[in-house]
Amino acid sequence: MSGEKETTDANKPTVLYQEKHHAPLWWWVFGLAVALLIAAQVQHNREPVWGVVTFVIFGGAVVWFLASLSSATVRVEQDPSGERWLTSKGANLPASVVSRSLAIPASAKQSAMGRQLDPAAFLIYHGWVKELAMFVLDDPDDPTPYWLVSSRDPEALIRTFVPEQVDQALSLVREAEA
Repeated sequence: MSGEKETTDANKPTVLYQEKHHAPLWWWVFGLAVALLIAAQVQHNREPVWGVVTFVIFGGAVVWFLASLSSATVRVEQDPSGERWLTSKGANLPASVVSRSLAIPASAKQSAMGRQLDPAAFLIYHGWVKELAMFVLDDPDDPTPYWLVSSRDPEALIRTFVPEQVDQALSLVREAEA
């Protein structure tokens, strides 16, 4: 063995689905407006430089905060062996340990995130994303009972990650629409 790392494209996972959760535009507008109001208040009866410096500080804090909220990406990848993986926030979930999946419509989101939520569940949750996908695990080595993932299109996420479970997973959504 020569010590070279194998970095051929054949060994890289293929991205099958990707979804980025951006903070809503009105949050950016509101946050920067608040920073501007604070800067105007600080600058009142002072030199204009006080307002500029204050806006740079508070505006920068708003941009940093909202950019960090918008950094979450949910991705489904397929490795060279054919195994599909759900990845987000540095966590990886192989499709082989998912026993059941469920698309949770916006009407059932509050129940899923309320008293019924298991404290050991892994959450990829953003309040501004209206729907969720739930993946129940069957892994005796993992104490996490399920993953709850915010998704703008949970049907596409489930269809890509665990295609064999699509019909069963969408039953709650179809009942809510009926």
